[in-house]
Amino acid sequence: MSFPILETDRLQLNEITKDDVDAIFTIFSNPDVIEYYDTPIFTSKEQAENLINVFTARFENGLGIRWAIRTKSDNQLIGTCGFNSWNAKMQYTNIGYELIPSCWGMGYAHESVNAIIKLAFEDKLPCGPIHRIQADTVPGNDASDRLLTNLRFKEEGLRRESGYWKNKFHDLKCFGLLRNEFK
Repeated sequence: MSFPILETDRLQLNEITKDDVDAIFTIFSNPDVIEYYDTPIFTSKEQAENLINVFTARFENGLGIRWAIRTKSDNQLIGTCGFNSWNAKMQYTNIGYELIPSCWGMGYAHESVNAIIKLAFEDKLPCGPIHRIQADTVPGNDASDRLLTNLRFKEEGLRRESGYWKNKFHDLKCFGLLRNEFK
């Protein structure tokens, strides 16, 4: 199965490759980017290589997909977005995304996430039809909450202490978007 490539007005979304190690390291070594993430701050490029391998294996094994977000003007990798996992039987997927801070507030997250949601609801993902997309945020991640709300996700509730990383429990806000709500 070939990796789907998407284009928006300003962005190209394509496969993350080993050539992207430096950019992935830059993103995930930034404490502002991973403040709400369940991953430790990267301290070596080997961690970036390992993450790229995880993304590749996830796609090759039909478990999920993660795109590089690149600016068309200079082909710079500015972030990633994708479906971390999917359940073909339940027609459900879980979405995630991040951008380098210099690109925050410029509409790139909205543009890229909107494109992958559209692909999912047009039944063009390798997993088959998707009925529901879920996103989880940590309370305080207001920018992510706004992005999801602007994309028509509904806040569905708070799952108390349902995440554990960085040696502590985290509440998670659950957001959901159904196929018929996106159109």
